[in-house]
Amino acid sequence: MSAQPRRPVLAVVGGTDPAYRGYCLEAAAVDHRLVLIDSTAPRGLVNDLVEDHELADVQDAEAVVKAGLALAERHEIAGVLTWNEYSLVPAAALAERLGLPGNTVASMRACRDKGTTRRLLADADVPSAACERVDSLKAAAHAAARIGYPVVLKPASHAASIGVIRVDRPDDLPGAWQFTSSGARHQGTEGSGVLVEEYLDGPEVSVECVSRAGETVAVAVTRKELGFAPYFEEVGHTITADDPLLPVVAPVARQALRALGVSDGVQHVELRLTDSGPRIIEVNARIGGDFIGRLVHLATGLNLPAIASALATDRSPDLATTRQGSAAVRILHPSTSGTLLERRLPAHTVGVGGGELREVGWLRSVGEMINLPPEGDLHEARIGYLITTAPTLTGAEAARLAAEEAIVVRVRPGGPTA
Repeated sequence: MSAQPRRPVLAVVGGTDPAYRGYCLEAAAVDHRLVLIDSTAPRGLVNDLVEDHELADVQDAEAVVKAGLALAERHEIAGVLTWNEYSLVPAAALAERLGLPGNTVASMRACRDKGTTRRLLADADVPSAACERVDSLKAAAHAAARIGYPVVLKPASHAASIGVIRVDRPDDLPGAWQFTSSGARHQGTEGSGVLVEEYLDGPEVSVECVSRAGETVAVAVTRKELGFAPYFEEVGHTITADDPLLPVVAPVARQALRALGVSDGVQHVELRLTDSGPRIIEVNARIGGDFIGRLVHLATGLNLPAIASALATDRSPDLATTRQGSAAVRILHPSTSGTLLERRLPAHTVGVGGGELREVGWLRSVGEMINLPPEGDLHEARIGYLITTAPTLTGAEAARLAAEEAIVVRVRPGGPTA
């Protein structure tokens, strides 16, 4: 009886948050032996899934390369992968150093610095937004006047909508500048300053893409729901197999990836559906955040982390859909900031319109302080999530609404008491 071939070794850089990325690690571990580069030692589920690890600042390319070379002395690494936005450039640098498949460092820098993204998209005539990089309130005022209100202020190389705000009129600009410039202090090193951008009006979506050697297939459309205006906190997502929007937005997503030089892996391309057609917000060269990858799997059967792992180790993934349904997630927020006193879902089954409640998860514990925007970012504002599925989008949304209405949340305004 012949021995089974050993699974290839995949080096994962960062992205080990169990709530948002645990499913990615689990999927990658099915067909790969995992080694990890992270800023903290693996624990719990992560420790169970990885064979070896090295500690490093996962936003520092030099540190990640050094850690990866140490792992390469102990393992025959076949691929490098990250789903952490801030680790895209370091992961590309490590893959390049090891001679492994992947995107170039230059293309990852182009995605990470949103100012560079806008310039390259404009050069390639990809529909995007007018944009200027500024370093002072005075410069921001001049840029906003040239672009025309409303505008959006955002750090050049942050993620998760940190520091992003819409500004409707000149009188609102000083407060907005303080909010964004404060967020920009902790942004990634790939970009600098604050961007003043044209506000793109219309529904927001993302296109989930799979690329190999420059050939891109758009596999799903995520319809996004935003809250807490003038901030851009994402509060819900829905995905339907064979969404009729897919052929409308896919060509623009492919054009954007080509313009930025993104050739391999899984990408999350964000757009607004404006009166003049789809226009690019930004390009993320990794699996979409929150629970988007899980929704893609529930609606279509496509396993994005497994696909990304195969591509990283130079194998062709199977892109055949095995499901035809819809999936939805609601990110749960309280109605006010304060101390979380109670969060629970009654034990009775929730299901409406043929939908099914697949999962309820909690992100914050009783007794913790919850801060809604603008004081709190997504980590401080969210208390949990719920995921529903159904054969149709209407059913998935109905089940989501029923579950949301059944959830009990109590918050005491103000901070914890002794």
